[in-house]
Amino acid sequence: MSRTQRLLDLIQLLRQYRRPVAAVTLAATLGVSVRTVYRDIDTLKGQGADIAGEAGVGYVLRPGFLLPPLMFTEDEIEALVLGSRWVAEQADGPLGKAAQAVVAKISAVLPPELKAGVEGSGLLIGPGEPMAALDGALATIRHAIRRERKLAVAYADERGEATERVIWPIAVAFFDRVRVVVAWCELRDGYRHFRIDRIVSVEDRDERYPRRRGRMLKDWHAVQGIPEQ
Repeated sequence: MSRTQRLLDLIQLLRQYRRPVAAVTLAATLGVSVRTVYRDIDTLKGQGADIAGEAGVGYVLRPGFLLPPLMFTEDEIEALVLGSRWVAEQADGPLGKAAQAVVAKISAVLPPELKAGVEGSGLLIGPGEPMAALDGALATIRHAIRRERKLAVAYADERGEATERVIWPIAVAFFDRVRVVVAWCELRDGYRHFRIDRIVSVEDRDERYPRRRGRMLKDWHAVQGIPEQ
């Protein structure tokens, strides 16, 4: 086990305890010596970890601490890089730029032995067909989802005939060829799915819908018979 991984494991272990835990207990769980635990505690404190306690008494990690250089394992880094690359290719412009910024921020705080995993990741996103959509539609929808706001949309069916709807967007699903908005439709008085490439126009009503999005998402999962992720 690398030292970086051991420090990460120690942080994760300390997070499991609300009261001071003895170094001997930490050492036994991690499979290292008590002396190693003492050294690692000092290292974590030196890097900013708010760990209270002392030898012979026990240690506790105060709430709210996040140690950027040790947040991720190698597998987690690869997952983040792969996911960010997919978002950069498949999402709207602002979200794509945000994904690239995430990778840059992660790379900036990683220790050298893990930074190479970001810069030289062998997991790539293959080219795909561009997904047509109204300019800015996805960004507007995402913004409305976060703020739990109603949207006024003109939506075209498979024949190209548009109807005016007021929807309460709760989620966006990304498929290989289409993006779909999950929403409550006031016109149909129920949950409906709208392909973003068929949205002719979209306007933020700046009006909050009357139910909480989290509760609605649970209801939608139940109606669809889909397990919650």
